[in-house]
Amino acid sequence: MSEREFLRPRWRRGDMTIAEKLWQISWSYVLIIAVIAGIGVIMLYSAGNGSFDPWASRHAIRFAVGLGVMLTVALIDIRLILRYAYLLYAATLVLLVGVELMGHVGMGAQRWIDLGFFHLQPSEVMKIVLVLALARFFHGTDIEQVGRPTVLLVPLLMVAAPAVLVLRQPDLGTALMMVMGAGVIFFLAGVRLWKFGVVLAAALAALPLAWSLLLHDYQKNRVRTFLDPERDPLGAGYHIIQSKIALGSGGIWGKGFLAGTQSHLEFLPERQTDFIFTMLAEERGMIGGLVLLALYALVMVYGYLFALRSQHQFGRLVVLGVSTTFFLYVFINVAMVMGLIPVVGVPLPLISYGGTVMLSLMVGFGLILSVWVHRDVEMGRHG
Repeated sequence: MSEREFLRPRWRRGDMTIAEKLWQISWSYVLIIAVIAGIGVIMLYSAGNGSFDPWASRHAIRFAVGLGVMLTVALIDIRLILRYAYLLYAATLVLLVGVELMGHVGMGAQRWIDLGFFHLQPSEVMKIVLVLALARFFHGTDIEQVGRPTVLLVPLLMVAAPAVLVLRQPDLGTALMMVMGAGVIFFLAGVRLWKFGVVLAAALAALPLAWSLLLHDYQKNRVRTFLDPERDPLGAGYHIIQSKIALGSGGIWGKGFLAGTQSHLEFLPERQTDFIFTMLAEERGMIGGLVLLALYALVMVYGYLFALRSQHQFGRLVVLGVSTTFFLYVFINVAMVMGLIPVVGVPLPLISYGGTVMLSLMVGFGLILSVWVHRDVEMGRHG
């Protein structure tokens, strides 16, 4: 170590001890995440009609494991994460190809890889890994290079490859989340607005072709149902009609814990996953829903504050990318159950039952904490 390196503060060199890193972790951020997950356990207990089985107990165990994963990731040197970002992206892309070749079919879609003890959904992992890969690319690219259209071909291909594979599963909601999350990173990296306008115009022009060639019949039905839920009230429109009934019947304060009629009389489908916010609003009312949304907002505010404190571009893009992905989960799920957008099957983070989503989100939170812990570490353009 040179004299100059030796004289730099330890936190600038990045060689903090484990104890020092643990001290740097934002435990209030961890607490908010734990409170939201606790609400998830309570709601899944209610979804099980007052039983921890089959959902609440597994959700609690998965969160406990995820908490350990989150804290482990938080302690990893951010420079190592930068170094292996492309490798993680390539490995996850291989898993997506594996889904295409030998994936497990569930609920009419081929989205999972059966690991024996766990069904892994690589598309959920890719949402986080794609953020890392794009952040790595733009960390090593200055603003002049970002202004050249040819330079953007590589990150565009990095987004297109997993998005096409996910569309083939088929999983339109996840593919759209990937594209929207990537778009935010492109914007934050300095891509000019007129280029977004060109892409948006091309996408709108391609809509008729996408409707006829890319969308499956059930996806077309979801769009038609969104526009007119009453066209098939006992079929395609049943989910959203029952969701609106349950949301409205909760009123201001709700019907009470375990007292939701639409939920517990089996009128509300998928109450443990996609429509769990509806069940919460029916039992806890508008106030309960607003409290949960306020907690979600706190998680996002923390993320944006962490990004502002980061001294390196990679960290800023990672935090803002993961926080945006988290926001998209919340926004799409809540808008979906309220009938503001078509039903696309996006879970409510930390509340809905699901293993891969929980794991990928906890890894994402761990990455955010790692950026915060190593916010003052000096990083070269290539790590």
